[in-house]
Amino acid sequence: MPKKIRQLIKELEEAGFINRGGKGSHRNFVHSKGFVITISGKLGDDVKPYQDKEAAKKIKESKK
Repeated sequence: MPKKIRQLIKELEEAGFINRGGKGSHRNFVHSKGFVITISGKLGDDVKPYQDKEAAKKIKESKK
């Protein structure tokens, strides 16, 4: 079963990203180290592969 947007947001927040809001179904997350990522979709939607890949990359970079 694919990951949901709400799970991805939880992972980002646990890694130290802060939700800065957005328009419509878009949410902008920023990290204190300067990393920025935008996640689009409703909370119950499935995460698209490119979103999952980008979020994993940003989380990994923020932990260095």
